[in-house]
Amino acid sequence: MQTVKSQQDLTLIKDSFDAAMERYSRRIMLCAGTGCVANGAIKIHDELVKVLTARGLTVHTEVKANAPQDAILVSTSGCQGFCQMGPLITIEPDGLLYTLVKIEDVVEIVDQTIIDNDTIVRLLYTTPVEKRHCKGCDEIPFYAQQQREVLNACGRIDPQDINEFIADGGYQAAYNALIKMTPEETCKVMTDSGLRGRGGGGFPTGRKWDLARKQAEPQKYIICNGDEGDPGAFMDRSVLEGTPHSVIEGMIIGGHAIGADKGYVYVRMEYPLAVARLRKAVADAKMKGILGHDIFGTGKSFDIHIKEGAGAFVCGEASAMVASIEGHRGMPRPKPPRTAEKGLHGKPTVINNVETLACVPMIIRNGAKAYRRTGTENSPGTKSFALTGHVVNTGLIEVPFGTTLRKIIFDIGGGVTNGQGNIDDKAFKAVQIGGPSGGCLTEAHLDLPLDFDSLIKIGAMVGSGGLVVMNQDTCMVKIARFFMQFTQNESCGKCVLCREGTRQMLNLLDDIIEGRGTMRTLDLLKELGHAVQKGSLCGLGKSAPNPILSAMDLFTDEWEAHVIHKTCPTRQCKALSKPFIDADACKGCGLCAKKCPVDAISGQPRQPYVIDEARCISCGVCIDACKFNAIT
Repeated sequence: MQTVKSQQDLTLIKDSFDAAMERYSRRIMLCAGTGCVANGAIKIHDELVKVLTARGLTVHTEVKANAPQDAILVSTSGCQGFCQMGPLITIEPDGLLYTLVKIEDVVEIVDQTIIDNDTIVRLLYTTPVEKRHCKGCDEIPFYAQQQREVLNACGRIDPQDINEFIADGGYQAAYNALIKMTPEETCKVMTDSGLRGRGGGGFPTGRKWDLARKQAEPQKYIICNGDEGDPGAFMDRSVLEGTPHSVIEGMIIGGHAIGADKGYVYVRMEYPLAVARLRKAVADAKMKGILGHDIFGTGKSFDIHIKEGAGAFVCGEASAMVASIEGHRGMPRPKPPRTAEKGLHGKPTVINNVETLACVPMIIRNGAKAYRRTGTENSPGTKSFALTGHVVNTGLIEVPFGTTLRKIIFDIGGGVTNGQGNIDDKAFKAVQIGGPSGGCLTEAHLDLPLDFDSLIKIGAMVGSGGLVVMNQDTCMVKIARFFMQFTQNESCGKCVLCREGTRQMLNLLDDIIEGRGTMRTLDLLKELGHAVQKGSLCGLGKSAPNPILSAMDLFTDEWEAHVIHKTCPTRQCKALSKPFIDADACKGCGLCAKKCPVDAISGQPRQPYVIDEARCISCGVCIDACKFNAIT
């Protein structure tokens, strides 16, 4: 493998790769993010190779310099984002994107598209309202209304081919930083760019780097925080899977800026695909001379080690992560000193989120001013979000800071789905942003520009970037309990207010859901929530009450219905919801009446039955007995 010691070496690799690619008549790229892999993308990849070969075509699964003219390249990419429509196949230069591909479709794709140059219309994305067939990404609203910068390479290049990354401009920024820029200049560019940490806190990256750079200690470290643990969030995982070299390049630049010769990527072991691709990327970078001793022929050293975490949410906190890497139990410590002053092994350490580091090469390559052209004044650049829940187009998106919630949900996301799975924008109720550390946004916030400062003003936060859309059938009390149960389980237990406070908050939520709550319960829940916020040691405890407190403020009537009227307006809390028979769906079979242990159901054969709510004990037997799903 050719090593990189100069600008000429980078250019040679790019030219060689581009020349090799010109020999291929087509490139078939399968989305191989975790979601598509789980849905059979690798099996589809192998079947494509098999069928193409059987048709007498020359097929390669990696780029080869001596490929015969008109050979076909079948490769994989990282997550292409449109998870709702996966598995996805992109065919170039045709500009085709096939969606919901099954292994049974492979023969038709080969024969009709590859051989006969015809489009398979049924595999194209079709807009749900206009029923318009979209040939490629530019025609699909989900993609067309995004601005994919960090995620740009994820669905476009093979994440396991370092030569393609270099051909796409990769490692040029790292080379320029090490050869042409001093550490002070590198930190200044980051400061001027306004890049803020994408892990949730939004701390200015340049300031963090400069603080570590100024420390007199000769041994320093840089850590990539890949311990993404928010329910419904998968941004960091997708970046590590789809463009691991961009993270490595960001770490090289960061190491140069602060004077570190060692880096760690802390990634949870629940991300096996990300870990595997990251390990290969590190190994390939070492073989190229981009990592290790004398990188880029500068005489400087920088190496990266991968540390797999056991999945503790608290290890996303800087000092807890340091403890885990050192082999101790992941628990936070009081601050100061900050990790930038005293971190790993007691040495100055910078910890940056995956997405933050992936932004760094782009800023060095294009300049701070260019980066600031996107986003808002105090929140420049773009942000990726994992869009999930009751929305038509779930998946991974990237938009400039300042984009409104309305655009994300109704334009990019395609609208809100109701309880029957149909599009019904009137069914929108709320969005949970920032996961268990964030808060609720409602219809009143649909036109709020999403950036660090705007969200903090209303008691929410960007967090790592999870966006869970909820429709009118969602019980906000149960949602609050879900997030509280998560944070209570993930509490390391070091400080009393977090350990015991979250447990007591969870108990109070159980009282409300099970019909034992009173107005005093709500008052106590708020009081305890504020105490946990103020008295917890780390960000996990300080933010744990956020989902509850914001939901209580925004949906007061719903909480009061639970404790005053002992009813759940959405009928999601079993103890507070009497079964209801849908007269249109009921066939009058009478099976529910026969099964009811308290004879609360009556009716005539072939006529809709009714439930006497006064006698009903809400045991749920009738729901289980009904074969027509007429009882809810």
